[in-house]
Amino acid sequence: NLIFIASLLLGTTITISSNHWITAWMGLEINTLAILPLISKSHHPRAIEAATKYFLTQAAASALVLFSSMTNAWSTGQWDITQLTHPTSCLILTSAVAMKLGLVPFHFWFPEVLQGSPLTTGLLLSTLMKLPPITLLYMTSPSLNPALLTTLAILSAALGGWMGLNQTQIRKILAFSSISHLGWMAIIIIYNPKLTLLNFYLYTMMTAAVFLTLNTIKVLKLSTLMTTWTKTPSLNAMLLLTLLSLAGLPPLTGFLPKWLIIQELTKQDMAPAAMLISLLSLLSLFFYLRLAYCTAITLPPHTTNHMKQWRTNKSTNITIAMLTTMSIM
Repeated sequence: NLIFIASLLLGTTITISSNHWITAWMGLEINTLAILPLISKSHHPRAIEAATKYFLTQAAASALVLFSSMTNAWSTGQWDITQLTHPTSCLILTSAVAMKLGLVPFHFWFPEVLQGSPLTTGLLLSTLMKLPPITLLYMTSPSLNPALLTTLAILSAALGGWMGLNQTQIRKILAFSSISHLGWMAIIIIYNPKLTLLNFYLYTMMTAAVFLTLNTIKVLKLSTLMTTWTKTPSLNAMLLLTLLSLAGLPPLTGFLPKWLIIQELTKQDMAPAAMLISLLSLLSLFFYLRLAYCTAITLPPHTTNHMKQWRTNKSTNITIAMLTTMSIM
């Protein structure tokens, strides 16, 4: 585990700090190879299937990254990441990064992989593994194609909302919530890349709070979530607020990036896009509300035939306390 986590951090750092396309690609490869054992650790068939799907998509995306950088170097003689000027290689790079991130035409692998992996690995997949591709977009943002990215972003917000509506597995719901958040990040990357990074950091913080809370109370399905209020009631109340913060409701942290992004989009004469993506975030608000309802508002007697959990007196982790506090302030 130590080796794999160290390799993850190493690969991420290599990609973030590189100037040359080949080193960026190498960091992405180290990342992919380091997370694979963490996904397939349980040796469950579902986990092996998730690892296989993850490997195939990430390998294809890495090949596309190499292909776009080589096309650019072929036409301009530049291997520098910030000098990506050839339009075709910009398009190929955008689709490769969309595959890496799970933006909408290439999103099918992400819920499946998240469903097959344990909660802590799922947290790594939906936060740390998104950072290198987002930094690649950040570094190439001046030369990217606005129409393509806006289309990808709005489709991501739409499908991330729609497809999460009928899920009962919590990891899949969180995967679709991640897809719609990535839509919010992709729509603003050209106009104000720093806002994308801010959105990413706050999303990472809130998602980490949710995943670690679920890991503490050992919940994977909505039906078991209904019986967890007996375990740690205070933690459940905080989970309710953290979920609403992920949904982006105004007094909480999650509203801040959405507000700034809408403001920036209206400055860029993209008020229709801002209106559309705000309306589409109502879809994901619905399943966050359903999670919150199952967490703290559903009280017995109800018809789920699960064992009632005994209240444990084990103390909540200090990291969870800090993360939830920062997510709802």
